[in-house]
Amino acid sequence: MKDIKKVVLAYSGGLDTSVILTWLKENYGCEVITFTAALGQDASELDGLEEKAIATGASKAYIMDLTEEFLTNYVFPTLKAGAVYEKEYLLGTSFARPLIGKYMVEIAEKEGADAVAHGCTGKGNDQVRFELAFQALNPHLEVIAPWRDEKWTITSREDALDYAHAHGIPVAMTKDSLYSRDGNIWHISHEGGILENPWNEPDESMFQLSVSPEEAPDTPLYLEIDFQAGVPVAIDGNQMGPVELLTYLNSVGGAHGVGRIDIVENRLVGMKSRGVYETPGGTILYAAHQGLESICLDKETAHYKELVAAKYADLVYNGQWFTPLHEALDAFVDKTQETVTGTVKVKLYKGSCSVVGRKSPYSLYQEEFATFGSDEVYNQADATGFIHLFGLPLKVKALIDMENAADQAVAVEAK
Repeated sequence: MKDIKKVVLAYSGGLDTSVILTWLKENYGCEVITFTAALGQDASELDGLEEKAIATGASKAYIMDLTEEFLTNYVFPTLKAGAVYEKEYLLGTSFARPLIGKYMVEIAEKEGADAVAHGCTGKGNDQVRFELAFQALNPHLEVIAPWRDEKWTITSREDALDYAHAHGIPVAMTKDSLYSRDGNIWHISHEGGILENPWNEPDESMFQLSVSPEEAPDTPLYLEIDFQAGVPVAIDGNQMGPVELLTYLNSVGGAHGVGRIDIVENRLVGMKSRGVYETPGGTILYAAHQGLESICLDKETAHYKELVAAKYADLVYNGQWFTPLHEALDAFVDKTQETVTGTVKVKLYKGSCSVVGRKSPYSLYQEEFATFGSDEVYNQADATGFIHLFGLPLKVKALIDMENAADQAVAVEAK
């Protein structure tokens, strides 16, 4: 690596990045500029962050509120795609990283920095997500990943705490509370600690966005969510911007215990990882969006879109946001969403979110066709010919099998 004079560090103010700020100055002798993205995480995480960064060695500290851009350009496109990683994970951390990486590159270019740095470990997915963004947007920037650096001697969170205390770096984490968390307006993730043993049930005190289903209200809550071309725009008839809408859904969803998942996922780097996620508002939106698509998309498009959704989820999980394939998949998804406009009624109750009603001016569901009563638009006798043609390959195979069996029986009898 060439001589580094100035570096832009992705900085949360948590244990790892607080230590890394000081470590970079100590080991590279470079100027460090920190960048913090406000993505709707708990506001207390940002309190005093600029002062802390400067006090522990940063020459400048950027803190930028990107919450609306995050929802509009990263979350909602993924929602429209219906992308869910391994059938459960709603990608809350995954699509935040490309956005952060994009702004790190912009700041590095503005400040004339030689390098960018992050605090991801060599075992995780986020190192890939950040660095693919750097490569796609400015491959000339050097990348410093301390956890993979031969100068790095910290091998655990306990070591990091010892380093912080030795260097007078203020950190909130203690050795008795070693969960690794990542939060934004879409979700919060919990890893580490007792969760590293997949047999251990999560401690109820760990959860921050939701109550347990057992403690949720005994009365269900009904919501009506309006979508325009696949994007949520209103709740119960009240138009809302992206941030207001998701904030409200997080509040009511969390109050009803919606959106908790406990999964063992397959990381990109080849190992399995156990994580517990809280995504109350996102869980509601995914259910509602799928409910609306069920009446707005034709069968062939809906079924093919399921294949696209799986690929889209892998792409987002793997950090391949700034790729030609992502652009192409977005074009397909946007075409499918042109008629995904309407209203969905959901029921929140004891940890569940159920779609109980859906309507759209583009609905392909026609009651006069689907009714079990008498109708004038569908001649049930037409189904006879359809079934004969649809089953023709089965009939032909059965006739051949029967003929072959008869021939074999004759041959056996002749012997």
